[in-house]
Amino acid sequence: MTLDNQLWFAGIVAEVAIVVLLMYRRVWRTLPVFCILCGWGLVTDAGNYIVQQYFAQNYTTVYFIETIVDSALEFAVLVELAWSVLRPIRASLTRKAVIVVAVLIVVAGAIVWPFSGIRDLGHYPAVWQYLVHVQQTASVLRVLFFVVLAGCSQLLSIGWRDRELQVATGLGFYSIVSLGVTVLQSHQALGEQYRYLNQFVVVSYILSIVYWAFSFAAKEATRREFTPQMQSFLLAMAGTARTARISMSQPPTPIDRKPGQR
Repeated sequence: MTLDNQLWFAGIVAEVAIVVLLMYRRVWRTLPVFCILCGWGLVTDAGNYIVQQYFAQNYTTVYFIETIVDSALEFAVLVELAWSVLRPIRASLTRKAVIVVAVLIVVAGAIVWPFSGIRDLGHYPAVWQYLVHVQQTASVLRVLFFVVLAGCSQLLSIGWRDRELQVATGLGFYSIVSLGVTVLQSHQALGEQYRYLNQFVVVSYILSIVYWAFSFAAKEATRREFTPQMQSFLLAMAGTARTARISMSQPPTPIDRKPGQR
């Protein structure tokens, strides 16, 4: 068995373990999208092995669809984590506040998009250049989300034992490795080195799953409440966003005119 196949099977075993653990811990009650992402990873990795063995001619199409779905799920996980971080004050927020969170992440992605492309991919078809661009943007967003969450952990009253930061850490680690490997591959595109770099990404993904497994095997920490100052700040931000949304949705007030004026 080649090293690629060994890593493939090791990844599937790790994914089975994390999915079983997530179901056992009932994490789907608090982080359902993250559970779906892990289950999707297990299904696609097992399916890709079958496709490569028996339907190799269709692998490119399958990989393209899988990558688009992966990116959509990873975006949804970021929204879910951000919404979960706001758990202590969610009772004071409207249900539409989660839409504001999603819009903010979309805006962040739009800002990242122009800077996340790899320029040395001119020899690839346009569709694959776009696909790499999507992957890079998603990776940069995951890294930024982890950095912001870790940097503001004290303000947000979360620590390394909180599920949100644990999930973000695994995503951030894998994303940093993936970004570095993509940049290296764009400059040294062929040969054994290319395959070794791919294997390095797979190893980082497996390590992230192992980290999640150890994290979720331990008892979840009791979530701390925000400080009164932080609660006031977040609620004020939510109120400002709600006021802006209402003002934008209302028609403009007509200007009073004197009789006979147009």
